[in-house]
Amino acid sequence: MKILKFLAAAFLCANSLSAQEYVGGDISLLPKYEQNGAKYFDHDGRPVTDVVAFFKQQGLNSMRVRLFVNPENASATDKGQGVCQNMEFVKKLAKRIKTAGMSLILDFHYSDSWADPAKQWTPKDWEQLNDEGLYTEIYKYTANVLKELVKIGATPDFIQTGNEISYGMLWGKEGSQDHRCYIGNTANWARFTTLLKRAGQACREICPQAKIILHTERTLQPNVQENFYQKMAEAGVDYDIIGLSYYPAYHGTLSSLDKALTALENKFGDKKIMIVETGYPYAWPVGGTTYDLTSTYPYSDAGQEHFTEDLISTLHKHQNVNGLYWWFPEANENGLDWTSHRVTDSWYNAPLFDNRTGRATSALSALKTFLSPTSGIVSLSTSTADSSWYTLQGLRISHPQTPGLYLKQNQKILIR
Repeated sequence: MKILKFLAAAFLCANSLSAQEYVGGDISLLPKYEQNGAKYFDHDGRPVTDVVAFFKQQGLNSMRVRLFVNPENASATDKGQGVCQNMEFVKKLAKRIKTAGMSLILDFHYSDSWADPAKQWTPKDWEQLNDEGLYTEIYKYTANVLKELVKIGATPDFIQTGNEISYGMLWGKEGSQDHRCYIGNTANWARFTTLLKRAGQACREICPQAKIILHTERTLQPNVQENFYQKMAEAGVDYDIIGLSYYPAYHGTLSSLDKALTALENKFGDKKIMIVETGYPYAWPVGGTTYDLTSTYPYSDAGQEHFTEDLISTLHKHQNVNGLYWWFPEANENGLDWTSHRVTDSWYNAPLFDNRTGRATSALSALKTFLSPTSGIVSLSTSTADSSWYTLQGLRISHPQTPGLYLKQNQKILIR
């Protein structure tokens, strides 16, 4: 009887795990495209009137939105790349996502413009603050933003406390490198982790059910990536999910991602992992492309779809990975008049709509298969005489080596 109860609990746990997987994209510029007259269509050319609802119809269940402190302070160049997401902008889009029944990642950049490994500039209004002042400000700012979202019924489900923060954040005035964090160097880490702790404190207090994501992008430098999360552990930074950027144009083949994920799972097995940014072109390379993978994935609708399928197959090999988000899927120049209405100063070549026609690409339909990692089990049949073990992906193994859910003799069994 105890065994039957245990197995029933395992079955319920399996269903719960399936519900805790997330696939979607960062759609932070969607309102601008819609306001400027972009025309969206489904795969067959039928008009799409509500893009968020269409994404949900396509099987996506989560969306990400970035937030800048005061994007009015951004340069003209950065504004031309899509920097406009202030608090009022984000509130409207976040509410729309939540109303559609999708989960929400709020991506704090803690800057007036793009924050990434090369630039983590302090917002202009915070530049005169010393470290103690910044600790207080990041707490207050994070808390106030979250309170506003909670008030309108747009509570984030996930919160990124910083964007691509492999080398720290809030370095100082534009151009400053004073507060960068490096592997093999102890300088600035205490300051950085204190900032993260204060931001995380606000998240726990205002949105206690939300999961905190720490976002890096050193796929090609697993030692740097592992050092980052080791520093977080040593400092006692409170977070739930390792967030990664992976772009084949800059990070190379899927084998690089596979190795990075394996290393992280081996060392930080208590953390879930999300790919919070990825993408591949349907036509033409993206700017700054370093790795040409067109021999495997041509710049075409089919090539983009093939990449997406292989990416998902790679992610399904890693039981800690529970999220996949496409970067800038909403980009769509179809219907825009560049003489009077434009959203960015140049096309982005890796969205999930064809800029030329406005039609959804095949990769959009492929994304939803990320939510079906147990499909191997659904079709797998074993007899009670078969004493073999199977993973959630339907792979036969001699015996479970790590905790998780497995299939044996037609039963799902939880190994703790």
